[in-house]
Amino acid sequence: MDEQAVWHAIDEERRSLALLLDELTEEEWETPSLCAGWRVREVAAHLTLAHARLNLALVREVLRARGDMDRLIHNTAVQAARRPVESYAEDLRAMVGSRRKAPGISHLEPLIDVLVHGQDMAVPLGRDRPMPAEAAMAAADRVWSMGAPFHARRTFAGRELVATDCAWRVGSGRRVEGPIAGLLLLISGRGTVHPGMEEARLGCGA
Repeated sequence: MDEQAVWHAIDEERRSLALLLDELTEEEWETPSLCAGWRVREVAAHLTLAHARLNLALVREVLRARGDMDRLIHNTAVQAARRPVESYAEDLRAMVGSRRKAPGISHLEPLIDVLVHGQDMAVPLGRDRPMPAEAAMAAADRVWSMGAPFHARRTFAGRELVATDCAWRVGSGRRVEGPIAGLLLLISGRGTVHPGMEEARLGCGA
C-alpha cells in the first residue's frame, strides 16, 4: 500500500470504530480488553490521543513515566479514560482526514494502532470486526520488520507464518497458518485470541 492508501484505511477504521463505540453498553465499556490492565474504556481513550497536544496534564504524565514509554502510554490512557465515554466516538470522527502523527514514527504505526486496538476491544466483547486484508498485510509487514515494542522476528524465530486468506508469509521453519487478522494479533503480542486462529494449524516444517 502506498502512503495515501494507508491513510485512507486509517480513516475508514476510525469511522467504523466510532460506530462501534456508539453502540457500547455501560457493561461493555468496563470489559477487560486484550491489553493487560486496560478495560475497553482505556483502549478507546488511548486511540483518541493520537492528536493530543502538549498540555500540563501530559507534561505531568511524561515526568511520572521517567522515560518508560510503556508506563507513559498506560498513564495517559488511564488519564484520558476519565472523560465521558460519549466523547471518544466524537474524537475519532474528528480525526478522520487528519494526517497528524507522533514525531519519529511512520504512517504505518497509526494503522497498526487502529487495526490491533480495534480487535483489542471487539474480540473480548464477542463482536465481529472484519479486518481489511490489504491494510492488515501492510500492518503485519511493519510489525514484523520493527524491533521494539513487538520484537516479532525474534519471538517467532524458527517459524514460518502463513496467511490463509491472502498472500502473506514471513519467516522460515515450522509453519503456523491462520487468517491475516489473527496473525497480526499474534505477532503484536496478543497470542492466538482471534476467533479465526482457532482453526490455525502448526505444520511440520518449511
